[in-house]
Amino acid sequence: MMDANQVAELRRFVQQLKSNPSILHDPSLIFFKDYLRSLGAQVPKLEKTEKDFEDAETKPSFSPNLDDEITESDVELDNSDLVEPDNEPPQPMGDPSAEVTDENRDAAQSEKSKAMVATSDGKFDEAIDHLTKAIMLNPSSAILYATRATVFLILKKPNAAIRDANVALQFNPDSAKGYKARGMAMAMLGRWEEAASDLHVASKLDYDEELESALKKVEPNAKKIEEHRRKYQRLMQEKELQRAERKRREQQEAQEREALAAFKDGQVISIHSTSELEANTKAANKASRLLILYFTATWCGPCRYMSPLYSSLATQHPRVVFLKVDIDEANDVAASWNISSVPTFCFIRDGKQVDKVVGADKGSLEQKIAQHSSSK
Repeated sequence: MMDANQVAELRRFVQQLKSNPSILHDPSLIFFKDYLRSLGAQVPKLEKTEKDFEDAETKPSFSPNLDDEITESDVELDNSDLVEPDNEPPQPMGDPSAEVTDENRDAAQSEKSKAMVATSDGKFDEAIDHLTKAIMLNPSSAILYATRATVFLILKKPNAAIRDANVALQFNPDSAKGYKARGMAMAMLGRWEEAASDLHVASKLDYDEELESALKKVEPNAKKIEEHRRKYQRLMQEKELQRAERKRREQQEAQEREALAAFKDGQVISIHSTSELEANTKAANKASRLLILYFTATWCGPCRYMSPLYSSLATQHPRVVFLKVDIDEANDVAASWNISSVPTFCFIRDGKQVDKVVGADKGSLEQKIAQHSSSK
């Protein structure tokens, strides 16, 4: 019973809720909100205030923090028929290597018949005793183990039933009774996916109405678990992809920082790979610098004439990024730029080619450097 003070506090709390139902959405009251919903109550949705919309506009829409662990949430299942696991010592099993005579088989059949009578009379422990004697007499009979498993199910001993069903299926992999008993035992323990699997096999081997009823109970839970697992795995895959993308981006940014640091004003930088070129190009973009890409070759006579001039121009224009590519050493870079002759000078601004000089044209090169270096 609640005392008067507690009742008064509760009354004040209810009055607060009437005037401001949004209180229910306080994280500390989630237990109370869940309780109200369990009684069939409708909890009003949290209305967004003007401030909420302002905050939403100012806050960027990020994916979940990659450093946050993804917690696997609980699945809402129908667990109304679950039983406590039986943790008794394992029941006696027969010796499968023992020789079974015709007299033993007849005696085992007699014990099985007594067990059926005891089961009909509701004497289930007595039925277990008779079936155990039958198993000792004929330890390689799958039907005896499967039958004892069904009696263990009646006694709400699913673990014992599973042990017997496993032995039955070892002796007869097509034992419908074995699959059925094990599936129903798995359902009692809440092992829904295993239960569904066994019951489906049993229904294919020997369908009956009891199996249909069991599957109607088991399948919805099994499907919920499967869908939940797929969702969790998808989230994990997305997280791994995000991690990989973040790592790639961090590596790219590191290359760009390295490229910025490597910019030696007034000097020519040699490029040996597409990744180096990409890093230098992005670094030049961030620094708002004009970039010139000079394609050359050691065997090229005109290149030998232009190279000293190119180096001289680099010293004259220290805020321009001067790059040089040997087309034989970095042929992938030359191929990506469709270079068909050398010397070739490509002018790049904001990641895009804005001009080009082909051949040993000293005047055009000087004129275009002056033009583009002052255009921004």
